[in-house]
Amino acid sequence: MAPFADAVARLVEIPGIKATAAAVILAEIGTDMTRFPTAGHLASWAKFAPGIKSSAGKNKGNGSTGHGNRYLARVLGEAAVGAGRTNTFLGARYRRIARRRGKKKAIVAVGRSLLVIIWHLFSDPETRFNDLGIDHYDRHVSTTTKRRNHVRGLQALGYHVILEPAA
Repeated sequence: MAPFADAVARLVEIPGIKATAAAVILAEIGTDMTRFPTAGHLASWAKFAPGIKSSAGKNKGNGSTGHGNRYLARVLGEAAVGAGRTNTFLGARYRRIARRRGKKKAIVAVGRSLLVIIWHLFSDPETRFNDLGIDHYDRHVSTTTKRRNHVRGLQALGYHVILEPAA
């Protein structure tokens, strides 16, 4: 791993990825991202992009990702679970999705996020990992949208809602 020390150091900055996981990721993907035009192409190659087939307004299939690189999938899954235990953006993303859709879907979603981060790190040598923060979702939801959703929820429960600004 000596020739790839810089790449390993950049990967270890990502929450959930340690030295062993970084070695497996480098062995499976490599550092040359020119063969993947976008991060979506890398996720598709690794089979971390669920396919949805729809016809006549009905969804067909279960949205599974298919058979990809099982070694890469395993290490990304372990890294996603590890990232889910941290107080970072990836941890908040994991917990948010796991709460709504289950742990397996959260692992795939955070694994895909890790692949996107890895693609950006290796496609531009000057890029470093920058965590968005645990409160990223709270900061980027508009207050009018949040207020409207809460009012709709209360109305669905049968309440008549009148909003008055606090003094």
